[in-house]
Amino acid sequence: MTNEQEKQIGKIIQGDIPLARRPFAAALPDVTEAQFIATVNEMIASGRVRKFCAILRHEKAGFNNNAMALWAVAADRVDEVGTLFAGFSEITHCYERTPPFLGRYNLFTMVHLGPGQDRGFFQKLAQAAGLSDFEVLESVEEFKKTSMEYYR
Repeated sequence: MTNEQEKQIGKIIQGDIPLARRPFAAALPDVTEAQFIATVNEMIASGRVRKFCAILRHEKAGFNNNAMALWAVAADRVDEVGTLFAGFSEITHCYERTPPFLGRYNLFTMVHLGPGQDRGFFQKLAQAAGLSDFEVLESVEEFKKTSMEYYR
């Protein structure tokens, strides 16, 4: 069962988190930063919070050239290639898709390119991973990004 303090913490973490070095240091009166973080961790461990992550608002961050790349990767190389791709700062999402899209594209990467960067970046990724079978789906419109609200 969730107590009142946990509900207050849930309200905070389901919304936008302030851009600050220590956003939870003074989030609630009478709750220390350590207590706040420990409560979030306990809520995750117990299953009351399934996921806690950042959502990149890429246009506000200066990235206006965005695309999802779909990669056909041999099953025994998915972890290796995924780790390689995750090391590129331009990639914010990298995940395996099962079943593969169109029967062959099993690794997806969301790429955010800044001013001056071009689509040659995908060839750089392909070369680094030794891959040739990929598709690039360009973002043409951004829809409203919202998180689920469980605590009101």
